[in-house]
Amino acid sequence: MNKDCEMKADRFEDLIFWQKARELTRRVYTQASVGKFSTDYGLRDQVQRSCVSVMSNIAEGFGRGTNKEMLQYLFVARGSLSEVKSQLYVAQDLGYVTESEAIRLHEMTEEIARLMNAFMKRIKPTLHRGLKHD
Repeated sequence: MNKDCEMKADRFEDLIFWQKARELTRRVYTQASVGKFSTDYGLRDQVQRSCVSVMSNIAEGFGRGTNKEMLQYLFVARGSLSEVKSQLYVAQDLGYVTESEAIRLHEMTEEIARLMNAFMKRIKPTLHRGLKHD
């Protein structure tokens, strides 16, 4: 079994895709704090909020205690992740990030999405299990 989609986690911080979302958020904040990106307040703030939303929804879903609610929040997190990816295209098109950094950030969003999707597939068949039902 792929350890990246392992369901055994005592804390949301144990989830590999949350850890990678945290890393993505850190990188986006770093990129958004320099040059012209730092003065494009609308885009800067939106992409930062979207990144934080990914992490927050993963954490909130985990904290809800049921697989059904976890899935709901992961769908929201996945939507926010798509927002991040789209906003990064804008940043790239405007020259706020280098092409190589944009590629790296896009790869990170794709990896997070892949890991979340694998996890979602694993818990979907067990919708009635979770901390509230065990």
